[in-house]
Amino acid sequence: MAKAAKNNTLKLKFDTINYAPAPESKSSATIDAQYDLFINGKFEKPLSKKYFDTINPATEEKLSSVAEANAADVDKAAKAARTAYDKVWSKMPAKERAKYIYRIARMIQERAREFAVIETLDGGKPIRESRDIDVPLVANHFFYYAGWADKLAYAFPNRNPKPLGVAGQIIPWNFPLLMAAWKIAPALATGNTVVLKPAETTPLTALKLAEIIQESDLPPGVVNIITGAGATGAAIVNHPDINKIAFTGSTDVGKIIQRAVAGTDKKVTLELGGKAANIIFEDAPIDQAVEGIINGIYFNQGHVCCAGSRLFVQESIYKEVMRKLKDRIATLIVGDPMDKNTDVGAINSKQQLETIHKYITIGKKEGLEIFESSCTLPKKGFFCKPTLFTNVAQSSRIAQEEIFGPVLAIQTFRTDDEVIEKANNTPYGLSAGVWTDKGSKIFNLTTKLRAGVIWANTYNKFDPTSPFGGYKESGFGREGGLQGLGTYLNV
Repeated sequence: MAKAAKNNTLKLKFDTINYAPAPESKSSATIDAQYDLFINGKFEKPLSKKYFDTINPATEEKLSSVAEANAADVDKAAKAARTAYDKVWSKMPAKERAKYIYRIARMIQERAREFAVIETLDGGKPIRESRDIDVPLVANHFFYYAGWADKLAYAFPNRNPKPLGVAGQIIPWNFPLLMAAWKIAPALATGNTVVLKPAETTPLTALKLAEIIQESDLPPGVVNIITGAGATGAAIVNHPDINKIAFTGSTDVGKIIQRAVAGTDKKVTLELGGKAANIIFEDAPIDQAVEGIINGIYFNQGHVCCAGSRLFVQESIYKEVMRKLKDRIATLIVGDPMDKNTDVGAINSKQQLETIHKYITIGKKEGLEIFESSCTLPKKGFFCKPTLFTNVAQSSRIAQEEIFGPVLAIQTFRTDDEVIEKANNTPYGLSAGVWTDKGSKIFNLTTKLRAGVIWANTYNKFDPTSPFGGYKESGFGREGGLQGLGTYLNV
């Protein structure tokens, strides 16, 4: 009877399904042919008189020309922020500041579709991610910190919290709008003013946010948004009248910022690179874990600093996990980010795609076993097949260095102590994931893994009430939650 049942077992083979195209309409989004700098409540032409192009990474087509701020432009923005801080924002009753922040949140909700479309066009991430994750989280962060604005005395009891002054904020290209919200909302709630620079490859949603800030009647100079590349960011970091630097980006740049502010009284928070460990124990819900792996590294093109780019699988379930993981990768749809069917969108830039290909070549030269999706990539644009490597050693470069792409390094383990040692054996310490049916095992690992954020039986879940940040070369300080307020205050 058992033999007959075995012979009749239904075997499923996953193949990529060819869905009819379901593109999101671009009609809801307005992108100007040219954008100037947003300084002191209005858009102004750059003193540098220079502009650069921002392109759609999925089509390589130009979207807009964007102003390139130089040191004089940064100085102008910093002075506007200082004037607004001294004369208006720091003196305004906290409950009035909260009203402005709440108004911005509501306006983002009202224009959510436009923000999602522009985020996808400029950044390359699938419209589903922009629409369902990024933009709702942006609004939620403004709502959350609007609620804290008049409650700082309760947040820091028996203290006298005071704003720092002018905050210089530099954000990356992987979550352009969300990173802006993470930084602007707590800064405003605590009474600071802001000079923010988005990444040069993804400036459009930040500039669209500037339009909302203008329409919300936020006092001029409270938020200034200037665009440019590394030199613009350096001018913000080195400006003598900026009191706080908040940076999200690469570890290498974070180290430069640390050296630049050494000897000054500037406060700094750094959210830097990561090489997160995703750990699956033999008692884990395997199907759920496989989906968590996919969500942690492939749905976002690996473009998150907390991407689960290192997978540790307990030996007893290794074959089963690998079979299911490869089957699931085979179903992923790689292509037009504006198509609602797309799972894996475009790599943000040609330079980043070249970096990913460099690491794939390194993995091959190290003699690792490679598995790539069999999907066909679009002829234009910057795309990469979902890739994984097996038989990976701890010393392998793809197990130690941040790739920032859809490349997964897989290792096995036998015991808890072994996987803890392997997971911690990296310069980074931003995030980790643990998959197990036993709560005791979860608590054991969360006390021993050197990571700022640890997910249990899920991955890449964010909430404005929860702090986020890392250890070691993943930076210091926290953004989000109550802890995110303290980094903008003297307490």
